[in-house]
Amino acid sequence: MNSVLALSDSGGAFPLLTVFGLCVVCTLLLSIGSILPEKHELSGFYLGQRRLPSFVNGLAIFGSYMSAAGMLGNPGLIALTGYDGIAYVLAPMVAWSVLVLVVAEPYHSTSRFTIGDSLALRLQARPAHLAAGITSVVVCLLYLTAQLVGAGALAATVLGIDGDGAQRVVVAGLGLLMVLYVVIGGMRAATLVQSIKAVVLLATGLFVVLAVLSEFDWSPARLLDAAVLHSGLGGSFLEPGIRFHDRTNKIDSVSLQLAFVLGAAALPHVLMRIGTVSSGRRARKSAGWAACLVIVFTLFEVVTGLGSAALIGSQTIKENAASGNTAVLLTAERLGGPFLLTVIACVAFVTIVAVVAALTLTAAAALAHDVYGATIMRGRASEKSELVVARLGVGLIGVAAIALSMLAQHLNIAFLVSLAFAIAASAILPALLFNLWWKGFTTKGAVWSMYGGLLVALLLTALSPAVSGNATALLPDMDFAVFPLRNPGLISIPVGFLLAWTGSVLDRRERGGADYTETEIRVLTGTGTGRHDG
Repeated sequence: MNSVLALSDSGGAFPLLTVFGLCVVCTLLLSIGSILPEKHELSGFYLGQRRLPSFVNGLAIFGSYMSAAGMLGNPGLIALTGYDGIAYVLAPMVAWSVLVLVVAEPYHSTSRFTIGDSLALRLQARPAHLAAGITSVVVCLLYLTAQLVGAGALAATVLGIDGDGAQRVVVAGLGLLMVLYVVIGGMRAATLVQSIKAVVLLATGLFVVLAVLSEFDWSPARLLDAAVLHSGLGGSFLEPGIRFHDRTNKIDSVSLQLAFVLGAAALPHVLMRIGTVSSGRRARKSAGWAACLVIVFTLFEVVTGLGSAALIGSQTIKENAASGNTAVLLTAERLGGPFLLTVIACVAFVTIVAVVAALTLTAAAALAHDVYGATIMRGRASEKSELVVARLGVGLIGVAAIALSMLAQHLNIAFLVSLAFAIAASAILPALLFNLWWKGFTTKGAVWSMYGGLLVALLLTALSPAVSGNATALLPDMDFAVFPLRNPGLISIPVGFLLAWTGSVLDRRERGGADYTETEIRVLTGTGTGRHDG
């Protein structure tokens, strides 16, 4: 990491910390200023009173979805693996099409605050809320832990922080900052952070793309030629097989892509943002805007990754970090010196902050609304008491994520992000789609699919090479990897759908399916939006 760490050695860490500190102070002040008197406090905390314009919500959806792993990891993967990396990062384009066409509008029309609300509209409330709440919290905690560990690694890379204590201070600081944001302003504060992050991320990405193209006289052909030349792989750089060179790796690639494509349409923190606009039509527009932004930024990632290979060289990137995560930082330093490196690092920190805010709020809502309000209090909790539990839940989730990330600071937990997507696709998506579109769906089917999909995904991952059996695993000195794939999606997703169907067919309490009348009307007409908030 000598090239990147030269920033800290030369005193360049001071402007980075100064700029990042100013960003933190400004967003915190804006979050405090975003608090307005609320007629319905719970709706305001969870959804910002459903008042967001479609474009702003689309920006925020993009901001909550696009993580630092995508911003830093995807271009690095392209720089190291060429064609395979490009194919890997194009999956979000398909995922957002699924969200726009199938999920966004009907989900908005059937949900009040959480996934559990959408299910409970036609299913038995307590088991539906409890299963949805537990699954949502697990997905959010996995994602949160990975984001906070990434924050510590980023600080170590850019600032040259080698001590465990210093890295843990960075992680704890970011985690507590997000707790403060969300406790103060709820969805309003989270939206503000996510929207600012989205604008800055897109602007910075465009600047880097233009800077890369200018190095090659604005010719994509020259860029490709230079990437092939400096990749060290020759013509095979633009052919499949570098990353997935044997049958198991190819199957693993399909499993991973399936989890990302389907899981993106069922991530709890993305679905929660769907409800922040006033109608199903605006929800569809929001998802459409987000899809467009994801596609644009994915193209930015492709150009940046090829530019990294052309300007830095794949071998140099791999020597700096085997994962390729520093490729963007190295390229930024090559193009714009310490100043651009400082900007990119700040954008990466803000990216982590925005995603952590969305995840923290969503997990807290699942705890307060699904577990406390609907399950423990059987739907009789007052808005005031649920709001108190929600704010306490923010603190609880934040502290738990900080503790987990500190324990995992030096462990290889890169698989946690793909596991979160796999659980969303295996446990949440089957229940969500069957609930919205199948008359024969029942409570038993929902419970079986959510708990079964969750447990199968966790079990297969625990028995996979991601956890043991090789030098890059979570536990490299142990070997109980009897499942050959690193991502369980290829098995766990069909199992989740099968369990949803089987449980419904065998359900004797709701023969032929739970009452679909109201759900069908809402799905087809979009009526009922905000029915509990008025």
